[in-house]
Amino acid sequence: MSDHATSTSPAVQAQLDRLTMLSPGVDVLGLSRIAELLHRLGDPQLALPPVFHVAGTNGKGSTCAFLRAALEAQGYRVHAYTSPHLVRFNERVRVAGRLIDDDALAALLGRVLDVSDGTGASFFEVSTAAAFLTFAEVPADACVIEVGLGGRLDATNVVADPAACGIAQLGIDHESFLGSSAAGIAREKAGIAKPGRPLVTLAYPPEIAAAVADVAATAGAPVLAEGRDWRFEHDTGLTLHDAAGTLHTPAPALDGAHQFGNLALAAAMLRAQDRITVSDAAIVRAATDTRWPARMQRLGDGPLVRRLPAGTPLWLDGGHNPAAAGAVAATLGRLLDGRRADLVVGMLANKDARGFLTPFAPFVRSLTAVPIPGHDHHAPAALSAIAADLGIAPHAAPDLATALDSIAIRAPQAVAILGSLYLAGEALAANDEWPD
Repeated sequence: MSDHATSTSPAVQAQLDRLTMLSPGVDVLGLSRIAELLHRLGDPQLALPPVFHVAGTNGKGSTCAFLRAALEAQGYRVHAYTSPHLVRFNERVRVAGRLIDDDALAALLGRVLDVSDGTGASFFEVSTAAAFLTFAEVPADACVIEVGLGGRLDATNVVADPAACGIAQLGIDHESFLGSSAAGIAREKAGIAKPGRPLVTLAYPPEIAAAVADVAATAGAPVLAEGRDWRFEHDTGLTLHDAAGTLHTPAPALDGAHQFGNLALAAAMLRAQDRITVSDAAIVRAATDTRWPARMQRLGDGPLVRRLPAGTPLWLDGGHNPAAAGAVAATLGRLLDGRRADLVVGMLANKDARGFLTPFAPFVRSLTAVPIPGHDHHAPAALSAIAADLGIAPHAAPDLATALDSIAIRAPQAVAILGSLYLAGEALAANDEWPD
């Protein structure tokens, strides 16, 4: 199924099957197909409420979650479009604060697919068109939109006049689409810049910052860069300094030091724009109100957790590249507090497995490699070999349940499931923790 999209709703599944048959089956960058599809739908992208558009290699989903929480804390109705989903396709489309329901989703996909013949639109392009169509038709006060892949040629980049754009952490990922040059990737991400609208960024090395600034200048977008135009520091809370003054918030509810940066970016975006009023009090609430699944999430009581000895913590994260691994490893190391972890890892074949696993080696006792059904993935034997080379005891299992059962008999102190958002989705479904 394209992009791992299945549904328990027969009506939604019928449209997803139809989409799979009609789409090219792979990601295809470019704006011509989405522009044609949206034109056939009446150009709904021109009728959206104020848009906050976020790109980045890592952290863009969390940044979007902080943006949405702040806007909702202000009392606004907020549309949100994010990807990929973890368990249900519906997670991608949040309409005026609620995940789209199955009946509305089936009808929406049907409307888009009915006019898509001949466009060659991809799975993501149809998804994007469907989201923009319902966002234009259902009243709301703001939109939060996450870039799918890259930025310049991503289907979401048909938004012409956003309230603000933001770029989260940058790194190497999706090389087959974006290349392996850090500056080149930065240029692609900065392609969301729009004339006269603030482009808010984290701090980057000089070469990357110069690439972003060059693209923004060509677009006519003012860049507000961390370290130059705004800054933040954190300990038990966050302190942000920008042109609007100083803002103090509690530590973010999302675990990990890297989440301070994502919260700061969201706050700086909200304070840099002039399309919608957001108070400092709303941003303060967002720090502790924000929830975003599979980001160093400790799973609650459920069928998967019960496979481990009582009281064994089971964490879940969907990070899948070396930059994400560094942040996750730092957080996990702190949470372990001297204990050693057993990992369950599955990774897509196009990811740098060695680069991802290396930061975990100092505090990991074992690694159990698993496949990711329905996707081209690193063979468990190959992941096990990398683990062994890093000094981690290697194991392999055919699925998550078997992996946890095998770990359970070795008296684990703590367990983490890592390496893929698709694997994270399987874990959430297996533990009956569906995102809402």
